[in-house]
Amino acid sequence: MSITEPHDMPVEEIRDGEDVLAVILRSSYSEPGVHFFSRGNFSQQLGFIKHAAGHVIPPHVHNEVQREVTLTQETLFVRRGAVRVDLYRADREFLLSRVLRTGDVILLATGGHGFEILEDSEIVEAKQGPYAGDGDKTRFEARPR
Repeated sequence: MSITEPHDMPVEEIRDGEDVLAVILRSSYSEPGVHFFSRGNFSQQLGFIKHAAGHVIPPHVHNEVQREVTLTQETLFVRRGAVRVDLYRADREFLLSRVLRTGDVILLATGGHGFEILEDSEIVEAKQGPYAGDGDKTRFEARPR
């Protein structure tokens, strides 16, 4: 099993060949300006914004834009605790694990994933809707690593 804890890179893009399975943004990341870590074609966009006091972001509205979403992507924010995420290739073969801690964020883009809660944890999840109920996901048995 491939686990790193904690990972030494503040931003990690986890790939299986050309496929991006996940992007992890560690709580240690703190670059000034606006930075996006997701690919432009992702239906979930993950960015980080850091500005000094007094900076102004002009008021704006978002235009109605027709979008077609064919794959649910989700972003998890670990507010408190520790969680191990197991990442799987699209064919459901285990790839690797990472431990997420307080303040870490992960964008789950493709492939499969499972979690083990290592400490009492609070996690905020954001993904696109509307929720499709049982049709939204296919569960599978994790194979021995």
